[in-house]
Amino acid sequence: MKIISLLFSVFLLNTAHSYAQLKITKINDKNNDHYIVTVIGYPIAGLYVFKNQTEPITLLNENGTGIMQDEELKKEPIIWGIECSESGIPLFKEGFDSAKYTLWYKIDSNKADENEWISTQFSIHHNNNRMFISGQRMKEFTE
Repeated sequence: MKIISLLFSVFLLNTAHSYAQLKITKINDKNNDHYIVTVIGYPIAGLYVFKNQTEPITLLNENGTGIMQDEELKKEPIIWGIECSESGIPLFKEGFDSAKYTLWYKIDSNKADENEWISTQFSIHHNNNRMFISGQRMKEFTE
């Protein structure tokens, strides 16, 4: 009987975790409110690099943190998310074989001048299974 109770408890916890709500974060940019999420139905977390280069990089972690490296190879920690509606539905523009989103990020710093949110284009190209940040930094993915 204890085994059945244990199995039921594991099943219940797994089901609850599977249907957990998205974490929606409200951000403010120049007195405009935006909402961001880190999950959009594609594997966006990962390492993004320029084609045929190893640096500079952008690293997006699943928890909304990451690293942004500039052309001078200075790495800075960031907080990031993809713009969504207040209810968590990602906002995007569908193209012929692509989808364009808005990626918001800010430098994770205690300096007041680096505490502003920056927006850039994030695109997914379905035909060649590639994702781009600002049209330059690329990551390949499989569906």
